[in-house]
Amino acid sequence: MHPFTYTRVDDVDAAVAAVTTDAVARAVQVPEDAAFIAGGTTQLDLMRDGVWSPGTLVDISRLPLADIEVEDGVDGTVLVVGAAVTMADLARHEAVAGLDVLRDSLLLAASPQLRTMATIGGNVLQRTRCRYFRDPTVSQCNKREPGSGCAAVEGTARMHAVLGVDAGCIALHASDLAVALVALDARVRLHGPDGVRTLPVAELHVRADDDPARDNVLAPGELVTHLEIPVPDARTGYLKVRDRASYEFALTSAAVVARVEDGVLAHVAIGLGGVGSVPWRATRAEEVLRGRPASLALFEEAAAAELADAFTLPGTDFKPELARRTLVRQLRDVTEVTA
Repeated sequence: MHPFTYTRVDDVDAAVAAVTTDAVARAVQVPEDAAFIAGGTTQLDLMRDGVWSPGTLVDISRLPLADIEVEDGVDGTVLVVGAAVTMADLARHEAVAGLDVLRDSLLLAASPQLRTMATIGGNVLQRTRCRYFRDPTVSQCNKREPGSGCAAVEGTARMHAVLGVDAGCIALHASDLAVALVALDARVRLHGPDGVRTLPVAELHVRADDDPARDNVLAPGELVTHLEIPVPDARTGYLKVRDRASYEFALTSAAVVARVEDGVLAHVAIGLGGVGSVPWRATRAEEVLRGRPASLALFEEAAAAELADAFTLPGTDFKPELARRTLVRQLRDVTEVTA
């Protein structure tokens, strides 16, 4: 681990001022860069592995961003969650008790110890768990070294993406929470040198087949301050398929928000995990489903449409079928359709 400078800030403006290098907008950072740190559950791993060497860490853990507010929005109740709220605190908040998709995406992630440390903002912005990216002895990694190639394409690739990828990078986005957030139409508030802006979580991340070296659309010095999470008038659920029952990343997952009226899908929103280089909003499946009578046959049709263009390799060729089954099962469970 390289030497670095540590500083703590007291307010959001001071935090933004402390991080001004243009490297904040890049996925590949150089030693003189400054970066924000809160729980540090991902960043410290990257530093220990020798993948990331910041020049300055700006500690934002004591900023006034650890509150959860329940507000009345234009279309209903909205949870406004500070970026420094921990995963554990959000999961046990009373406003989340009936929001299964959000609660389960938190409780099925990581371990109890990590959930107590990890912040909401950091979880959504976490970097890929690709084994090749996290091994600095591997020279071919377009995410670490743009233009160097992708070792995963020719290596062992099981915990990798099949959507939003190509031969240049198949790195997977691993956040369970972010998958639930895209299905909930959540938004993220950003505070930067040019002021405050808000954008959908579904637009926060950059697909690997668009630019593998860039993880998100944050501008230089921008800080995530809050998440705005609508509470839907619908049933919700989160299903995670993994190799073991706890402390494991998803092979596939499905976040579903759906409302059935007179047998017809009046509202449906879907996020897929374990398959995308970003938290995957399943818009193709939604288009197939929306406004049609709910049935298992329709669910199968929608799932097949979403996975039709999957980019697979010998190690990931099982994923489209597993993802289809995961989505169909979760649609069935949320809508309570049996035929």
